[in-house]
Amino acid sequence: MDDSDSRLSVLLDAARDGGATALDSFRTDVPVETKAGPLDPVTAADRAAQRRVVERVGESYPDDPVVGEEDDAEKRVPPEGPAWIVDPIDGTNNFVAGNRRWATSVAAVRDGEPVAAVNHLPALGDTYAADDGGTTRNGEAVSVSDRAEPAEFTVNAIFGLDAHSRGELSRTVETTIDEFGDLRHVGSGQAALSMVAAGELDAAVSTVRLDPWDTVAGVHLVRRAGGTVTDARGEPWRHDSTGLVASNGEAHDALVEAFGTATE
Repeated sequence: MDDSDSRLSVLLDAARDGGATALDSFRTDVPVETKAGPLDPVTAADRAAQRRVVERVGESYPDDPVVGEEDDAEKRVPPEGPAWIVDPIDGTNNFVAGNRRWATSVAAVRDGEPVAAVNHLPALGDTYAADDGGTTRNGEAVSVSDRAEPAEFTVNAIFGLDAHSRGELSRTVETTIDEFGDLRHVGSGQAALSMVAAGELDAAVSTVRLDPWDTVAGVHLVRRAGGTVTDARGEPWRHDSTGLVASNGEAHDALVEAFGTATE
């Protein structure tokens, strides 16, 4: 077993254990707090799930740093060496509302680049995974869609809920309706990117800077499924890029042209 295989095995165990921890509180009266604003919730389930993921990773890789959304985990991806990136519940608003589209997301990176990733959607029973081979959904190989006409594309917008992001979301919605086929906003960036990787969506876009725990795992899934991921201007995407365009690759230039005005 090479290192990426080993890390993928740990990712699968960690994501499933963390997801199970969160699922125990799903559709219950779990207390909800807010962070940056009323639409930025955090629950005890988020914190418990992240602790469980970190525990599972630490059993095999105790010296590796963990970058995570909650609590005292590191917030920056180290430029060198191995690290793990965790979002215990990506789509907490969905989780709180009883909507099944939320993910426990874990990625392994080396020198800032993903080498393996898992997005586990426990309330839906779907697990998307990839190392340096192809992408799978529930153990079966998947790939991006083969649609090539922009007018046929279903595009998902990935944005936060602060005032700036809401303004950019409004512009993106208008552009999608004017220039592409259909619009989604599933409320979980990692779920949306997983859906692009599996051909369930044709593209996912953002024009603002997104956090690494909201993106890195899903970007790796899309790439390993045969898709294309750039920043909003068409340059190679990294975890610190501004904007994101993830697609099946068939009309990527049209997406970049449409959404290419990225903002901080």
